[in-house]
Amino acid sequence: MSVTRRLQVLRAIVEDYVHTREPVGSKALVERHNLQVSPATIRNDMAQLEEEGLIAAPHTSAGRIPTDQGYRLFVDKITEVRPLSKAERRAMDLLAETADDYEAMLEQTVRLLAMLTNQVAVIQHPQHSTARIRHVDVVQMSPHKALAIVILSSGRVEQRMVTLSEPVDEESLHRMGQRLSEQLYHRSASALPLPAETLIQSVEQALQPSMALVVHAVEAILESGRVDRIIMAGTANLAKSGGDLGPSIAPILEALEEQVVLLRLLHEMQQDRHGLSVRIGQETSHESLAETSVVAAEYAPADSGGDGAKLGVVGPTRMDYGSTMSAVRAMARYLSRILSEG
Repeated sequence: MSVTRRLQVLRAIVEDYVHTREPVGSKALVERHNLQVSPATIRNDMAQLEEEGLIAAPHTSAGRIPTDQGYRLFVDKITEVRPLSKAERRAMDLLAETADDYEAMLEQTVRLLAMLTNQVAVIQHPQHSTARIRHVDVVQMSPHKALAIVILSSGRVEQRMVTLSEPVDEESLHRMGQRLSEQLYHRSASALPLPAETLIQSVEQALQPSMALVVHAVEAILESGRVDRIIMAGTANLAKSGGDLGPSIAPILEALEEQVVLLRLLHEMQQDRHGLSVRIGQETSHESLAETSVVAAEYAPADSGGDGAKLGVVGPTRMDYGSTMSAVRAMARYLSRILSEG
């Protein structure tokens, strides 16, 4: 079968399953979509998609549903994110007109995003200090132990002990500190994660395993001083997805309430060509979120010094990715503009 038709069949299965919640069969595909081939051909195509792990048969159903890999291919092949409707844009305009302050703006943003997507909306709210990294030093305490020291522009000095996998001499540790200072100087203490790979490769290969441990320690120092929180709305929407999540709802709610899990996930998510980050199912790297997808985009918080935070939605993997991605990206851009103008 052709790659183009394979993608058409997969897209049709994803779209039908998202809207009907029912496994999709070849007959339904022929009736609902202009695929211009026979049902027998569609069945062959579906068998190939199933063999590739992109769709699966739930229980003994004759129909098929997308797998996490199928959703991922579908999302990756979205060529453009549609614009919002006039009604949706008007709802966003009301944000600027009705919000009294920064906190109120963020709270109204997540409520609106939850309404637009029918998912749980979340926004990372950085409690930014204006501190920036002034100096990093690495001091030998013993052949297998070093002290990572970070000095901030606020005058605060933080330190953490590092246990090295092999002995490192004092001169090499000092050189590692110099490389860290050079590359991290004036970086916001809240801008995490650090560019670990670049930092590790800034020293000779023999020192890279030790440098990796030091970089991790520096990141832990900065993370312990960063106080972010999550503002959330629309958790009741999870109950409406009960058929998709079943007993998984309770651990999802626990993970959302903990905030630490979600904050770390948002920090790790990198934007794609659409200015979005999408993690599907197991890609969330947290067992309690394995039945969900997270769609997020970066916005510029007030007094951020150029460091972005993220807003997004959490919902079942069976979500309308096109509409959700559109709403999340538009809201992030709109919020950034409002905050920059304010």
